[in-house]
Amino acid sequence: MHFAPYFILKYFILIVLILRGPNAEVYRNRKGFFSLNVQVICNTENYILDIVSRWPGSTHDSHMFRNSFIQQRFENNEFDNAVLIGDSVYSLSNYLMTPLANPITPAEDLYNRSHISTRTIAERTIGIWKRRFAVLTMGLRCKTELAQKIIVVTAILYNIAVLNRDEIVNFENNVANNEANPIGLPDHRNPVNNHVQQTYINYFQTLL
Repeated sequence: MHFAPYFILKYFILIVLILRGPNAEVYRNRKGFFSLNVQVICNTENYILDIVSRWPGSTHDSHMFRNSFIQQRFENNEFDNAVLIGDSVYSLSNYLMTPLANPITPAEDLYNRSHISTRTIAERTIGIWKRRFAVLTMGLRCKTELAQKIIVVTAILYNIAVLNRDEIVNFENNVANNEANPIGLPDHRNPVNNHVQQTYINYFQTLL
């Protein structure tokens, strides 16, 4: 069975240490510190395809995606039948596959396990990127506008390294920041009512 190409949608929190002014509180995330919320889309080769770095830390991830240019392009079917792989903070659609809230059948369970293991590609991509540019982990001591530009520039430099196969030796995949709902936790935003998702589940049924 042939499936469409897929890309992984992920977000990460970048610490911003210096914030002043009346709008500073919008940068305080749900963990209590000031940050930027960054949206990243990568492929299976750990290459960053799309990045959005303009949202303060309090912004919900699904809101970022709904207001992104890449979401509009998927809505306009610019990528044919390609799909995104995202966690349960996003809404299920024909082009965005999310995990099942409560898998019941073996096929649904296999779909969820495959979905989660695929998302680790994004975890690895962000992990390598942040290790190569340690400032993304340590925090940026600069104005917000400059911080946003630094994020994009480091992503470009990271992609150049990927294209040149300049790998970090002994990199350990770190998935500790994966905030997706584990299998079995209820999330009623994603019921099984999408025909594209059901096509994948039907495929996993044939493997059992």
